[in-house]
Amino acid sequence: MKTSSFSLLALAAFLAAGSALAQPAANPPTAKPAAPPLRVVTTDGAPKASGPYSQAIVEGGFLFAAGQISRDPKTGAVLPGPIEPAVERVFDSLEAVLKAEGLGWADVVKTTVYMTKGEDFAAMNAVYAKRMGDGRPARTTVFVAGLPGGAPIEMDLIARVRR
Repeated sequence: MKTSSFSLLALAAFLAAGSALAQPAANPPTAKPAAPPLRVVTTDGAPKASGPYSQAIVEGGFLFAAGQISRDPKTGAVLPGPIEPAVERVFDSLEAVLKAEGLGWADVVKTTVYMTKGEDFAAMNAVYAKRMGDGRPARTTVFVAGLPGGAPIEMDLIARVRR
């Protein structure tokens, strides 16, 4: 009896398939547990979120604060006038968010500053240095064409959470 190469290959494939069928089924994949919900941070010391976002979120050992403009938390009005009071208002709001989570400026690891006027940089930097104290987090400063409400500055931050 003569067998062709094709018949032998077909027989080998059939036997391999039967062998695989005889193996016990692999464990079915288990569903990953759902991640805990993000922890939202809110405070009356900063303006309420004016859209579908939170003042801050805590996740993965960090607090991520939304950008704060120079808006008064009680009236909602953007502060008019020179840049220094605007920067102070932004720092007051961000400090309130940090304190709501039991944190301070020494916990801040990154800030991003958005400004509409390059000529305001030195004045902003002086207030920034005074308010930040000995903390020197990483920082990015970006000059933009405009900010919400006509604000001259916006700043957000990331801070480590120690608990």
